[in-house]
Amino acid sequence: MSALGSDSWWKKTLYITGGALLAAAAYLLHELLAIRKEQELDSQDAIILHQFSRPKNGIPSLSPFCLKIETYLRMVDLPYQNYFDGRLSPQGKMPWIEYNHEQVSGSEFIVDFLEEKLGVNLNKNLTPQERAVSRAVTKMVEEHLYWTIAYCQWVDNVEETQNLLAMDGPLSDTLKWVLSHLNGSMVRREMYGHGIGRFSKEEVYRLMEKDMRTLATLLGDKKYFMGSKMSTLDATVFGHLAQAMWTLPGTRPEQLIKGELINLAMFCERMRRRFWPEWFVEVEDLYYDGDSGSSSRTGTPAGLLDFDLFSRTDTLDDSESSNPSAKHTRTPDSDHSLFDSDVDTGSENDIHLKDEFMPDLEV
Repeated sequence: MSALGSDSWWKKTLYITGGALLAAAAYLLHELLAIRKEQELDSQDAIILHQFSRPKNGIPSLSPFCLKIETYLRMVDLPYQNYFDGRLSPQGKMPWIEYNHEQVSGSEFIVDFLEEKLGVNLNKNLTPQERAVSRAVTKMVEEHLYWTIAYCQWVDNVEETQNLLAMDGPLSDTLKWVLSHLNGSMVRREMYGHGIGRFSKEEVYRLMEKDMRTLATLLGDKKYFMGSKMSTLDATVFGHLAQAMWTLPGTRPEQLIKGELINLAMFCERMRRRFWPEWFVEVEDLYYDGDSGSSSRTGTPAGLLDFDLFSRTDTLDDSESSNPSAKHTRTPDSDHSLFDSDVDTGSENDIHLKDEFMPDLEV
C-alpha cells in the first residue's frame, strides 16, 4: 500500500495539521486576551482569579482545584473577579490569582498568600493535631483521589466530559474533540509518571473507592470534615467530590457518592447551598437510582433523606447570622455580589419548586 493510501499517514497528517491550526488559534486568542487584560484588569487591591471557562451543565468548574479556590474565596468572604482566559500561570498551573500585581499559583500557595496578605484563616480554631489530620487528608485528596477522578473524567468517560465543554462557533465540536482528547492523553501520561497510571482500570477504581470510603468515615455525621466549624479541608474535598456528584452520571464514583456513601453527597449539597446559591440543581441529581444506570430523572423527592439528620452537632456558631462568610459582599452601586459569578441560575419558578420540594438543609 502506498503512503498516500495509508491510514496511518492520513491520521498523522490530520493530527499535525489540526495541531498547527489549534496552536495558531490559541496564539491569536492569547494575544487578544492579553490586550483585553491590559485594558480591563487591574489587580490593585482586587483579587483576580484566573481559571477555566464554565462548563455547560451548571457546575462552576470541571477542575477540582479551580472549584476549590473559588469556593474558598466565598467561604472567607473575599470579593474577587473571575477571568476565564484559559491562560496558565508562569508555572503552568491553573487556577492562579493576581493581587496588587503579585501572581500566585498552586492552590496551597494561594491559600497561604491570602492568609498572609489579608488575614483570613479558616483553620484558626483547629488544634495542632487537627491541623495535622487536615493536611494529611488534603494530600490524600489532591495527590491520590484527584488522579482517579481525572481518569474517570478525561480517560474512561472522555466523550461525556467533552460534551460539557462550553464552546461556540462552526468548529466548536472539532475543538472540543481535540481539546478533550489532548487533555486525556496528558492525564494518561502524568498518571503514568505519578505511578497510579500503571495500574489497570479496575485497580484505579478500587483505589478511588478506598479514598471515598475513607472520606465518608472521616465525615461521619458531622456537618464539616473537622467538626461543626468550616476549614480549608472542606473546600478541598468539595472541589473534588463535586466532580463525582455532578459531572459523571452513571459512573462508579457517582453510584458511590449518591448511594452507599450518601453522607458525602449531603456534604456536597450543604456546601453548594451555602456558598453557591445561584448554582441550581435538580432534586433528582441528589440521589442514585441503581436500576437506571444513571441519576434518576423520573423519581420523586419523597425518597430523599433529611440532610439535617446527618449533622447532629448542636453548635450553630457558624450559622449565617454569626459568620460573615455566609453573606455576600455587595458593590456600592448595585446589589450584585462582588463574587462576579456567572453560573447559570434557575428561574423564579425553578427556585419556587426547589424550595417546595427540597428538605431544609442546616448550614
